[in-house]
Amino acid sequence: MTHFIPVYWIIFAILFIIIAFCDLKFNMLRDISSATSKPYSWSRVQLAWWMLIIMSSFITIIICYTGHEIPTLDSSTLILLGITTGTTATASMIDTSDKKKATLACTIQDFEKENFLLDILSDGNGVTIYRLQTVIFNFVFGVWFITYVLENFCNPCTALHPAISACADQPWSYIIPVISNNNLILLGMSSGTYAVLKTGENATPSTTTTAQASRTTNTQNTDNKITT
Repeated sequence: MTHFIPVYWIIFAILFIIIAFCDLKFNMLRDISSATSKPYSWSRVQLAWWMLIIMSSFITIIICYTGHEIPTLDSSTLILLGITTGTTATASMIDTSDKKKATLACTIQDFEKENFLLDILSDGNGVTIYRLQTVIFNFVFGVWFITYVLENFCNPCTALHPAISACADQPWSYIIPVISNNNLILLGMSSGTYAVLKTGENATPSTTTTAQASRTTNTQNTDNKITT
């Protein structure tokens, strides 16, 4: 089991490359958008982030642990995945609903991509606090999750667990951390705040939205003239 750290990072890198390839090929991490260069979607990036971390841990345990046992994920990990998938689904429904509104000539999702950080942190008027806080919380908890797995891989039962006797019987199932209820509530509130305030991002067109819409229209018209 001494080789588990390089195995973890190799699996992490392979999954990262797969995600990056799917994004380049199919816009997997991008908003539903009419832009030529679609902006990144925070809700999709968040889902990919946690899938990358949890799947890397899960696969490493199967490969490296004696007997190649399949770990049983704690309910807190499942709730975490539920929060991220729920956020992605909610954000997608909000974007689809906004696009159906006849009063909106252009949504912020139709902006041309700027860069990764600005795309996930901005609502069209600049960086917003509700996007910033959820990005920071998810990043910090993700780094903690990875650190916990790597530090407790060889001796998972030395960490504090609510069921220490069960840990002795199936130690491979206790390598992935148990996330406390309060921390799950924190992550849920963070994602919920993002989802609720996202509903108002396209409510009032900003000067930035108008300018961006004009640039998008001009670009599309230019492309059409060239094609013609």
